[in-house]
Amino acid sequence: MTLTAALAAGVLWGSLLLVAHTYVLFPLLLARLARSRRQNQQVFAPDAPDLPAVDILLAVYNEEQVMEEKIRSTFATSYPLHKLTFYIGSDNSQDRTNALVARLAAEHPQLQFRPFGQRTGKPGVIEALAREATAPVLVLTDANVFFAPDTLYQLVKHFRNPAIGQVGGNILNPDHRQEGISGQEKAYLERENLIKYQEGVVWGAMIGAFGGCFAVRRACYHPAPASFLVDDFFISMAVLQDGYQAINELDAVCYEDVSDRLPEEFRRKARISAGNFQNLLAFRRLLWPPWRGVSFAFWSHKVLRWLTPLLLLLMMLANIVLVLAGGGWFYQLMLAGQIGVPLLLLLDAGLRRRGTHSRLLRFITHFYSMNAALLLGLWRFLRGVRTTVWEPTQRFQQSR
Repeated sequence: MTLTAALAAGVLWGSLLLVAHTYVLFPLLLARLARSRRQNQQVFAPDAPDLPAVDILLAVYNEEQVMEEKIRSTFATSYPLHKLTFYIGSDNSQDRTNALVARLAAEHPQLQFRPFGQRTGKPGVIEALAREATAPVLVLTDANVFFAPDTLYQLVKHFRNPAIGQVGGNILNPDHRQEGISGQEKAYLERENLIKYQEGVVWGAMIGAFGGCFAVRRACYHPAPASFLVDDFFISMAVLQDGYQAINELDAVCYEDVSDRLPEEFRRKARISAGNFQNLLAFRRLLWPPWRGVSFAFWSHKVLRWLTPLLLLLMMLANIVLVLAGGGWFYQLMLAGQIGVPLLLLLDAGLRRRGTHSRLLRFITHFYSMNAALLLGLWRFLRGVRTTVWEPTQRFQQSR
């Protein structure tokens, strides 16, 4: 084997190992490490007189479809209402969002509505609301995420432990449609919820709460820079950088109607990807030393996953070099698979148009499409993020 072929083989197998680590080996290792660990036990009782006050922060833009249900589900809580304030900032919404919130504010004195006259982006809206908030615990949420009655208590109870700075919620998808990708998004949510929980019990280092529902101690809350696209990940990593623990509470259940439209989810994931690389640069100090709990989880759970599209391309290029160098039938077969598997996306699209739905093909479509979105997000990050204003994803399928 020539030196070129040897280097190509090293790149191919090294890249494959890194992809296998983030998607297979790390979850298996984490499950084993978490097997004998317990969640934080230093918690407030449901009727404790010293339950902390909570300020809920929500930035919205054109969310008329979900706004009323969001507000009513939030106030249908077992948490003491006199300890709650719900701040809603509308980022110059152009539909009926402002009118709906204003009407419901008249019913709920704990609701504080702040309509913005021009688009500022989600981080700017959240930061403006956070400056008004005074409670020791902040809960950040999304308009299309609906709380169960005890969601707030399950989040807030852990702040009796002074070491805990953030608690993530357990976001569930109530249903999915066979013809879309919501089944794959539901599986992703379930897997991510478990990984985040296990990271919390093993290292106290959940790597990024779901932005749709999490609580953060005011003392370790750091607003994301106005130019950042993914403010929730910035807030999460800032908690860890300050030395606090971040955990996921599986009993803090809330419900999100995830997208079943591939183009919608592709657009959202590409935006998130660009924001992820902003955060990677901002928190690069947490990557070293890589054997430390927080760093190992950061590399294994997030960074390698974000780099997977590049690793897949490196694998294919290295395999082409090996085949051209006479690498033998094994590498020829592997290259055929690398080229052929993405073609299954076309097969899935054709079958979908005929009303036939294959779960396996849909997972392959979802995997490659989301990695393409990651690659597009990286390209946008390298070119420079030009705006942080956003459009709501069309996820509320029941309204269609």
